[in-house]
Amino acid sequence: MPASLLVRQARLPGHDDLQDVLVRDGRIAAIGTSVAAPRPDVLDDVPVEDVAGALVLPGLIDAHCHVDKTLWGGPWVPHAAGPRLVDRIANERDRRTDLGLPSPEHAADLLRHMAALGTTRVRTHTDVDPALGLAGIESVAKAADAVRGLVDVEQVAFPQDGVIRRPGTLELLEAALDAGATTLGGIDPAGVDDDPLGQLDALFEIAARRGAGIDIHLHDTGSLGAWQFGLVARRTVAFGLQGKVALSHADALGTVPEDERFRLIDLLAESGVAVITAAVYDVPVPSVRDLAERGVTLACGSDGIRDLWGPYGNGDMIERAMHVAYRNGLRRDEDIALALDCATTGAAHLLGLDSYGLVPGAPGDLVVVPARTVAEAVVARPTRALVVKDGHVIARHGELVHPTHLEFPS
Repeated sequence: MPASLLVRQARLPGHDDLQDVLVRDGRIAAIGTSVAAPRPDVLDDVPVEDVAGALVLPGLIDAHCHVDKTLWGGPWVPHAAGPRLVDRIANERDRRTDLGLPSPEHAADLLRHMAALGTTRVRTHTDVDPALGLAGIESVAKAADAVRGLVDVEQVAFPQDGVIRRPGTLELLEAALDAGATTLGGIDPAGVDDDPLGQLDALFEIAARRGAGIDIHLHDTGSLGAWQFGLVARRTVAFGLQGKVALSHADALGTVPEDERFRLIDLLAESGVAVITAAVYDVPVPSVRDLAERGVTLACGSDGIRDLWGPYGNGDMIERAMHVAYRNGLRRDEDIALALDCATTGAAHLLGLDSYGLVPGAPGDLVVVPARTVAEAVVARPTRALVVKDGHVIARHGELVHPTHLEFPS
């Protein structure tokens, strides 16, 4: 149930004076220097949290992760895959069953941890392939149900092992939409499937017919990746899916000459295609400043979190914003703030949220951080003092308030 809460003496980005934030029935009702002053009796029934000048941010959003793959909460598993993309795909396919993946328990453990760090919404890419069927979609749905009230979970049906080269995958992707996924995934139409036209034509036809979004992993670099940007952009406009299509990773943006990079960015802006980055490992990262200046929606996410693809990741979106800022060479406060935008307003725009942020009418999802500025929060990454979801305090000092009430159902 949505709740009411008054957060007093909050430091909000863009405000010089400390503000009060009133949440009523799960949504922000008012923001001001003293929202209770005219009629304090009206707030007699509202719990109060005085945050004493700490920074308050809107609920964080992880726009690209893979909770179905995670080993979070289980014993340490040494990484054994080779260095290539195809090596990691094969390693996961060979080992996932023996390790009990996909596991709703591991996924729920990770989602709880993410919620305690201030993530209130997640878009997760869930594997769908002929060997696995819809087991991953079903597992993540169970995990999402177990953490209801802590974090909202949206699933992308993700064909990790290819679309065209694995007969039956297209049918499974459409079945995943019936099972609760809202977005169709894709992966390197040229580099993995070796049939870019076939993969993209099929995905766009299904998405347009079913009213779904599209989010394609595009690792292909250089001119091959750049060519696929054009294929995606033209289909986005032709099918009327502007604002519903994203390229995850978009590695070509970091591997083409400057004039070509700006051409691709303008193409994305004109066609309404978003970019999602994770700033992982040594993979080239899209330029935060260039994308922002030219009007492209940019979001970020954790990507893999302690899984068979790699041992790293902790689900902390403020830390992820730090990686985005660091890999972009951002040092000025206003530029570092752009990196956090990828985990807040940019991610909200990507997900098509009608109302989001620190404004009246937005969901009462708040993260309280002991910092004075957004840049300080991103650089220092302090423990979250308070996390609020729909007006409920769900975490204090990095720990869930009532973890024993939120165990995975048997």
